[in-house]
Amino acid sequence: MLGNKKERALKKLLKDLRSGLYSYLVLSLLEKREEMHGYAIRKELEKLSSGRLVPSEGTLYDLLKSLKKYGLVEDFWAEVGGRPRKYYRITDLGREVLTELRGEINEIVRIIERREQW
Repeated sequence: MLGNKKERALKKLLKDLRSGLYSYLVLSLLEKREEMHGYAIRKELEKLSSGRLVPSEGTLYDLLKSLKKYGLVEDFWAEVGGRPRKYYRITDLGREVLTELRGEINEIVRIIERREQW
């Protein structure tokens, strides 16, 4: 019974942690690469994290939809190899929000690095 509680708690906390991190990473990628399609975003996250942070396709597209809803990214269609593909790019608002998130992430990293002092 305790094992199940631990697994459920860990699963929930990791999901929450990764959800925010995915948003930050996607915005950062789009800032650097300017525009990308969903599959390329997913593959880049996989490469950068050595396979440790790879959202499912459903998770990634829900995230992109949410970022679009808040005006942080915009999408557009482009034909590649004779077929249409949806691309995403960061908006000016997305850049502003990303700057704020970077400050928060840096503060969190500083706190974690000081944990030996706790």
